[in-house]
Amino acid sequence: MSNVKIVTDSNSGITQTEAKQLGISVIPMPFLINGEDYLEDINLTQEEFYQHLEGEANVSTSQPAVATVTELWDALLAEGEDVEIIHIPMSSGLSESCHTAMTLSKEYHGRVHVIDNQRISVTQKSSVLDALKMLEEGKSAAEIESYLMKTKFDSSIYIALDTLKYLKKGGRLTPAAALVGSILRIKPVLQIQGEKLDAFKKVHSLSQAKQVMIEAIRNDLRTRFADYTAKGEMKISIAHTNLSHEASVFKKELEAIFPTIAIAHVDPLSLSVSCHIGPGALAVTVERCY
Repeated sequence: MSNVKIVTDSNSGITQTEAKQLGISVIPMPFLINGEDYLEDINLTQEEFYQHLEGEANVSTSQPAVATVTELWDALLAEGEDVEIIHIPMSSGLSESCHTAMTLSKEYHGRVHVIDNQRISVTQKSSVLDALKMLEEGKSAAEIESYLMKTKFDSSIYIALDTLKYLKKGGRLTPAAALVGSILRIKPVLQIQGEKLDAFKKVHSLSQAKQVMIEAIRNDLRTRFADYTAKGEMKISIAHTNLSHEASVFKKELEAIFPTIAIAHVDPLSLSVSCHIGPGALAVTVERCY
């Protein structure tokens, strides 16, 4: 058995079942729904989450309890004096859970490596899978940390929203802007370039949004990631919020447009992000792969 243990959180989209198959640990992200506590993939499924969200429930996100994190670390480290942990949380730009983990890790005298490589959803999942590949090659925890941090900005995420309702509800959009957007049927395309969720383009249909995202990916492959593209080191993934059919259709479209770039994942988007953007969103990522 390896002396390096991989830990991530459910924002990666890796389920508890998949975690067991991969030999890693996934910390479930907590939610508060109408005053009741839930844990993603423990007592809260994707289907149940969207039922609550679309049913106008009061849904809010939180970070894992300190004890949840430290008890897991302690259990893993107890397996041997030479054991180290690679902990890959969601981006520090989107949650305080990364900062909390980094603070906690200082008490572990270098045995816990918290990787703040600005990833979320399928890009976070890819970081976990890259770490596992490096472990198979015999890489040390320090070498894995070095690579993941060196490549932290080698990804782009573009997200097409179906509605402005949830951005307004979460306080990320003024009621007036949401009203204007609703009247004009605006469907914004957002981006995550490392840290924050930011505006990218405004469109009026999912078809237009897909074209905007395709062109954005094409531009990234030609410019920022040109060298990696030439070396065959880039991959594309798709994520969605309760929009599996459209995601499957989009996958076929992307395969036809980018025949030399592998489509790595087609996964539900992290519930922590879904909470703020709502159902009906479609996202695409392009990233460097190990």
